[in-house]
Amino acid sequence: MEKINPRDVYGDTLVKLGEKDPNIVVLDADLAKSTKTIKFGKKFPERFFDMGIAEANMISVAAGLASCGKTAFVSTFAVFVPGKVYDQIRMSVAYSNMNVKMFSTHAGVSVGKDGASHQMLEDIALMRVMPNMKIFAPSDPFQTGRIVELMAQNYGPMYARVGREAMYPIYKEGELKDLKIGESIQLRDGDDVTIIAHGMMVREAISAHEILKKKGISAEIIDMWTIKPLDEKKILSSAGKTGRIVAVEEHSIIGGMGSAVAEVLSENKIDAAFKRMGIGDVFCESGDPYDLFKKYHLTDQDIAKTAESLL
Repeated sequence: MEKINPRDVYGDTLVKLGEKDPNIVVLDADLAKSTKTIKFGKKFPERFFDMGIAEANMISVAAGLASCGKTAFVSTFAVFVPGKVYDQIRMSVAYSNMNVKMFSTHAGVSVGKDGASHQMLEDIALMRVMPNMKIFAPSDPFQTGRIVELMAQNYGPMYARVGREAMYPIYKEGELKDLKIGESIQLRDGDDVTIIAHGMMVREAISAHEILKKKGISAEIIDMWTIKPLDEKKILSSAGKTGRIVAVEEHSIIGGMGSAVAEVLSENKIDAAFKRMGIGDVFCESGDPYDLFKKYHLTDQDIAKTAESLL
Protein backbone atom coordinates (compact mmCIF):
# COMPACT_ATOMS: atom_id res chain seq x y z
CA MET A 1 0.00 0.00 0.00
CA GLU A 2 1.48 3.33 -1.07
CA LYS A 3 0.96 6.70 0.51
CA ILE A 4 -1.03 9.29 -1.43
CA ASN A 5 -0.87 13.00 -0.72
CA PRO A 6 -4.34 14.42 -0.05
CA ARG A 7 -3.25 17.66 -1.70
CA ASP A 8 -2.84 15.81 -4.99
CA VAL A 9 -6.29 14.30 -4.59
CA TYR A 10 -7.68 17.76 -3.90
CA GLY A 11 -6.18 19.16 -7.09
CA ASP A 12 -7.37 16.20 -9.16
CA THR A 13 -10.87 16.41 -7.72
CA LEU A 14 -11.10 20.12 -8.51
CA VAL A 15 -10.30 19.35 -12.14
CA LYS A 16 -13.01 16.66 -12.28
CA LEU A 17 -15.54 19.01 -10.72
CA GLY A 18 -14.50 21.82 -13.03
CA GLU A 19 -15.13 19.64 -16.06
CA LYS A 20 -18.74 19.11 -14.96
CA ASP A 21 -19.56 22.53 -13.51
CA PRO A 22 -18.52 25.74 -15.30
CA ASN A 23 -19.43 27.79 -12.22
CA ILE A 24 -16.59 26.37 -10.14
CA VAL A 25 -13.72 28.84 -9.72
CA VAL A 26 -10.50 28.42 -7.74
CA LEU A 27 -8.42 31.05 -5.96
CA ASP A 28 -4.96 30.65 -4.43
CA ALA A 29 -2.44 32.92 -2.73
CA ASP A 30 0.91 32.26 -4.41
CA LEU A 31 0.99 28.64 -3.20
CA ALA A 32 -0.74 26.83 -6.06
CA LYS A 33 2.14 24.37 -6.52
CA SER A 34 1.99 23.44 -2.83
CA THR A 35 -1.79 23.25 -2.50
CA LYS A 36 -2.01 21.54 -5.93
CA THR A 37 -4.62 23.99 -7.22
CA ILE A 38 -2.13 24.50 -10.05
CA LYS A 39 -3.74 21.42 -11.63
CA PHE A 40 -7.02 23.30 -11.96
CA GLY A 41 -5.19 26.42 -13.09
CA LYS A 42 -3.53 24.63 -15.99
CA LYS A 43 -6.80 23.03 -17.08
CA PHE A 44 -9.03 26.08 -16.61
CA PRO A 45 -6.84 29.21 -16.60
CA GLU A 46 -9.87 31.46 -17.18
CA ARG A 47 -11.40 30.22 -13.90
CA PHE A 48 -8.24 30.25 -11.80
CA PHE A 49 -7.12 33.33 -9.89
CA ASP A 50 -3.71 33.53 -8.21
CA MET A 51 -4.11 36.47 -5.87
CA GLY A 52 -0.49 36.60 -4.71
CA ILE A 53 0.34 37.01 -1.04
CA ALA A 54 -2.88 38.94 -0.44
CA GLU A 55 -4.99 36.43 1.44
CA ALA A 56 -7.52 38.92 2.81
CA ASN A 57 -8.21 40.20 -0.68
CA MET A 58 -8.50 36.60 -1.89
CA ILE A 59 -11.32 35.90 0.58
CA SER A 60 -13.15 39.08 -0.37
CA VAL A 61 -12.83 38.33 -4.10
CA ALA A 62 -14.07 34.78 -3.51
CA ALA A 63 -17.11 36.17 -1.70
CA GLY A 64 -17.72 38.53 -4.61
CA LEU A 65 -17.53 35.69 -7.11
CA ALA A 66 -19.89 33.63 -4.96
CA SER A 67 -22.36 36.52 -4.92
CA CYS A 68 -22.42 36.22 -8.73
CA GLY A 69 -23.39 32.55 -8.59
CA LYS A 70 -19.95 30.94 -8.58
CA THR A 71 -18.81 28.13 -6.31
CA ALA A 72 -15.51 29.54 -5.10
CA PHE A 73 -12.78 27.24 -3.76
CA VAL A 74 -10.06 29.08 -1.84
CA SER A 75 -6.73 27.51 -0.90
CA THR A 76 -3.52 28.34 0.89
CA PHE A 77 -1.79 27.16 4.07
CA ALA A 78 -4.02 26.87 7.16
CA VAL A 79 -1.87 29.38 9.02
CA PHE A 80 -3.02 32.00 6.48
CA VAL A 81 -6.64 30.87 6.05
CA PRO A 82 -8.13 31.20 8.57
CA GLY A 83 -5.11 32.51 10.47
CA LYS A 84 -4.50 35.84 8.72
CA VAL A 85 -7.97 36.58 7.39
CA TYR A 86 -10.47 35.97 10.16
CA ASP A 87 -12.28 39.27 9.72
CA GLN A 88 -12.80 38.77 6.00
CA ILE A 89 -14.09 35.22 6.57
CA ARG A 90 -16.42 36.44 9.31
CA MET A 91 -17.95 39.37 7.44
CA SER A 92 -17.64 38.59 3.73
CA VAL A 93 -18.21 34.83 3.84
CA ALA A 94 -19.94 33.63 7.03
CA TYR A 95 -22.13 36.64 7.85
CA SER A 96 -23.15 36.92 4.21
CA ASN A 97 -23.58 33.12 3.97
CA MET A 98 -21.61 32.97 0.74
CA ASN A 99 -20.86 29.79 -1.20
CA VAL A 100 -17.13 29.88 -0.48
CA LYS A 101 -15.19 26.68 0.17
CA MET A 102 -11.93 27.13 2.05
CA PHE A 103 -9.59 24.16 1.66
CA SER A 104 -6.42 24.78 3.65
CA THR A 105 -3.31 22.63 3.58
CA HIS A 106 -0.25 22.25 5.84
CA ALA A 107 -2.40 22.17 8.99
CA GLY A 108 -1.19 20.76 12.29
CA VAL A 109 2.16 19.97 13.83
CA SER A 110 3.06 17.62 10.96
CA VAL A 111 4.15 20.64 8.93
CA GLY A 112 7.31 19.69 10.77
CA LYS A 113 10.46 21.66 10.14
CA ASP A 114 8.60 24.83 9.16
CA GLY A 115 8.06 25.28 12.88
CA ALA A 116 5.63 27.16 15.07
CA SER A 117 5.07 29.99 12.59
CA HIS A 118 3.46 27.55 10.15
CA GLN A 119 2.05 24.84 12.45
CA MET A 120 -1.60 25.86 12.54
CA LEU A 121 -3.12 24.33 15.66
CA GLU A 122 -5.97 26.76 16.28
CA ASP A 123 -7.95 26.69 13.03
CA ILE A 124 -10.74 24.37 14.14
CA ALA A 125 -11.25 26.40 17.30
CA LEU A 126 -11.44 29.61 15.28
CA MET A 127 -13.86 28.25 12.70
CA ARG A 128 -16.10 26.34 15.13
CA VAL A 129 -17.52 29.53 16.58
CA MET A 130 -18.28 31.01 13.17
CA PRO A 131 -22.02 30.95 12.39
CA ASN A 132 -22.97 29.22 9.10
CA MET A 133 -19.57 27.50 8.90
CA LYS A 134 -19.10 23.76 8.33
CA ILE A 135 -15.76 22.10 9.15
CA PHE A 136 -14.21 18.90 7.81
CA ALA A 137 -10.92 17.08 8.45
CA PRO A 138 -10.22 14.17 6.07
CA SER A 139 -8.45 11.10 7.42
CA ASP A 140 -7.25 9.65 4.13
CA PRO A 141 -6.77 10.56 0.44
CA PHE A 142 -9.99 9.00 -0.86
CA GLN A 143 -12.04 10.64 1.86
CA THR A 144 -10.42 13.92 0.88
CA GLY A 145 -11.75 13.62 -2.64
CA ARG A 146 -15.24 12.76 -1.45
CA ILE A 147 -15.28 15.69 0.97
CA VAL A 148 -14.30 18.08 -1.82
CA GLU A 149 -17.23 16.72 -3.84
CA LEU A 150 -19.57 17.27 -0.90
CA MET A 151 -18.30 20.81 -0.50
CA ALA A 152 -19.11 21.52 -4.14
CA GLN A 153 -22.53 19.87 -3.97
CA ASN A 154 -23.76 21.64 -0.82
CA TYR A 155 -24.32 25.38 -0.50
CA GLY A 156 -22.68 27.58 2.10
CA PRO A 157 -19.40 28.48 3.80
CA MET A 158 -17.18 25.48 4.47
CA TYR A 159 -13.67 24.86 5.74
CA ALA A 160 -11.57 21.72 5.30
CA ARG A 161 -8.02 21.09 6.53
CA VAL A 162 -5.35 18.61 5.53
CA GLY A 163 -1.73 18.28 6.53
CA ARG A 164 1.42 18.45 4.47
CA GLU A 165 2.23 14.75 4.56
CA ALA A 166 1.11 11.94 2.29
CA MET A 167 -1.27 9.46 3.93
CA TYR A 168 -1.87 5.73 3.72
CA PRO A 169 -5.39 5.00 2.48
CA ILE A 170 -7.87 3.88 5.12
CA TYR A 171 -10.78 3.54 2.74
CA LYS A 172 -11.08 2.01 -0.71
CA GLU A 173 -11.53 4.23 -3.73
CA GLY A 174 -15.25 4.74 -4.28
CA GLU A 175 -16.16 3.30 -0.88
CA LEU A 176 -17.45 6.60 0.49
CA LYS A 177 -20.07 7.46 -2.12
CA ASP A 178 -22.72 7.51 0.65
CA LEU A 179 -20.71 9.83 2.91
CA LYS A 180 -22.98 12.49 4.44
CA ILE A 181 -22.17 15.73 6.20
CA GLY A 182 -22.81 15.33 9.92
CA GLU A 183 -22.32 11.56 9.95
CA SER A 184 -19.07 10.11 11.29
CA ILE A 185 -17.68 6.69 10.36
CA GLN A 186 -17.26 3.85 12.83
CA LEU A 187 -14.13 2.00 11.75
CA ARG A 188 -13.85 -0.54 14.56
CA ASP A 189 -16.38 -1.92 17.02
CA GLY A 190 -15.57 -2.02 20.71
CA ASP A 191 -17.07 -2.34 24.18
CA ASP A 192 -14.40 -1.07 26.59
CA VAL A 193 -13.36 2.37 25.33
CA THR A 194 -14.12 4.72 22.44
CA ILE A 195 -11.40 6.55 20.52
CA ILE A 196 -12.62 9.48 18.41
CA ALA A 197 -10.16 11.03 15.97
CA HIS A 198 -9.86 13.02 12.77
CA GLY A 199 -7.18 13.65 10.16
CA MET A 200 -3.84 11.90 10.54
CA MET A 201 -4.79 10.73 14.02
CA VAL A 202 -7.35 8.26 12.64
CA ARG A 203 -4.65 5.89 11.40
CA GLU A 204 -2.86 6.19 14.75
CA ALA A 205 -6.15 5.36 16.47
CA ILE A 206 -6.63 2.27 14.28
CA SER A 207 -3.13 1.13 15.21
CA ALA A 208 -3.90 1.81 18.89
CA HIS A 209 -6.94 -0.45 18.51
CA GLU A 210 -4.62 -3.32 17.54
CA ILE A 211 -2.27 -2.60 20.45
CA LEU A 212 -5.18 -2.66 22.89
CA LYS A 213 -6.65 -5.77 21.30
CA LYS A 214 -3.49 -7.70 22.19
CA LYS A 215 -4.14 -6.74 25.81
CA GLY A 216 -7.72 -7.92 25.67
CA ILE A 217 -9.13 -4.38 25.49
CA SER A 218 -11.87 -3.71 22.95
CA ALA A 219 -11.65 -0.18 21.52
CA GLU A 220 -14.28 1.43 19.32
CA ILE A 221 -12.77 3.72 16.67
CA ILE A 222 -14.72 6.64 15.21
CA ASP A 223 -13.53 8.81 12.34
CA MET A 224 -15.03 12.20 13.22
CA TRP A 225 -14.21 13.78 9.86
CA THR A 226 -17.24 16.07 10.18
CA ILE A 227 -16.40 18.39 13.05
CA LYS A 228 -19.16 20.91 12.45
CA PRO A 229 -21.84 19.66 12.28
CA LEU A 230 -20.65 17.11 14.82
CA ASP A 231 -22.13 13.63 14.91
CA GLU A 232 -23.61 13.95 18.38
CA LYS A 233 -25.78 10.87 17.97
CA LYS A 234 -22.75 8.64 17.42
CA ILE A 235 -20.86 10.20 20.34
CA LEU A 236 -23.76 9.59 22.72
CA SER A 237 -24.44 6.04 21.56
CA SER A 238 -20.78 5.04 21.79
CA ALA A 239 -20.32 6.72 25.17
CA GLY A 240 -23.38 4.90 26.42
CA LYS A 241 -21.89 1.59 25.31
CA THR A 242 -18.26 1.93 26.44
CA GLY A 243 -18.47 4.57 29.18
CA ARG A 244 -14.99 5.81 28.27
CA ILE A 245 -14.01 8.32 25.57
CA VAL A 246 -10.64 9.45 24.22
CA ALA A 247 -10.72 12.31 21.69
CA VAL A 248 -7.45 12.73 19.81
CA GLU A 249 -6.53 15.34 17.22
CA GLU A 250 -3.58 17.10 15.61
CA HIS A 251 -4.80 20.42 16.98
CA SER A 252 -4.82 22.32 20.24
CA ILE A 253 -6.80 20.58 22.95
CA ILE A 254 -8.43 23.97 23.54
CA GLY A 255 -11.48 24.55 21.37
CA GLY A 256 -11.01 21.68 18.94
CA MET A 257 -12.95 18.51 18.24
CA GLY A 258 -12.16 17.19 21.71
CA SER A 259 -13.73 20.25 23.28
CA ALA A 260 -16.79 19.76 21.09
CA VAL A 261 -17.09 16.15 22.25
CA ALA A 262 -16.74 17.27 25.88
CA GLU A 263 -19.57 19.76 25.37
CA VAL A 264 -21.85 17.02 24.03
CA LEU A 265 -21.08 14.68 26.91
CA SER A 266 -21.53 17.40 29.54
CA GLU A 267 -24.73 18.88 28.16
CA ASN A 268 -26.31 15.44 27.91
CA LYS A 269 -25.21 14.51 31.45
CA ILE A 270 -23.31 11.46 30.24
CA ASP A 271 -21.41 9.71 33.01
CA ALA A 272 -18.32 8.70 31.05
CA ALA A 273 -14.59 8.89 31.69
CA PHE A 274 -13.15 11.33 29.17
CA LYS A 275 -9.70 12.47 28.00
CA ARG A 276 -8.65 14.93 25.32
CA MET A 277 -5.42 14.30 23.43
CA GLY A 278 -3.79 16.93 21.27
CA ILE A 279 -1.35 19.80 21.57
CA GLY A 280 -1.33 21.53 24.94
CA ASP A 281 -1.25 25.27 25.54
CA VAL A 282 2.11 25.65 23.78
CA PHE A 283 3.73 26.56 20.49
CA CYS A 284 5.48 23.53 19.05
CA GLU A 285 9.06 22.90 17.98
CA SER A 286 10.47 22.21 14.52
CA GLY A 287 11.32 18.66 13.55
CA ASP A 288 10.40 15.55 11.64
CA PRO A 289 6.61 15.06 11.71
CA TYR A 290 6.67 11.69 13.45
CA ASP A 291 9.29 12.85 15.94
CA LEU A 292 6.91 15.67 16.80
CA PHE A 293 4.05 13.21 17.20
CA LYS A 294 6.21 11.35 19.71
CA LYS A 295 7.22 14.51 21.55
CA TYR A 296 3.64 15.70 21.89
CA HIS A 297 2.24 12.23 22.70
CA LEU A 298 0.20 11.68 19.54
CA THR A 299 1.41 8.22 18.49
CA ASP A 300 -0.54 4.97 18.51
CA GLN A 301 1.33 3.95 21.66
CA ASP A 302 0.32 7.18 23.41
CA ILE A 303 -3.31 6.76 22.37
CA ALA A 304 -3.38 3.15 23.57
CA LYS A 305 -1.80 4.14 26.89
CA THR A 306 -4.33 6.92 27.42
CA ALA A 307 -7.24 4.66 26.53
CA GLU A 308 -5.98 1.98 28.93
CA SER A 309 -5.66 4.55 31.72
CA LEU A 310 -9.42 5.10 31.64
CA LEU A 311 -10.19 1.46 32.46
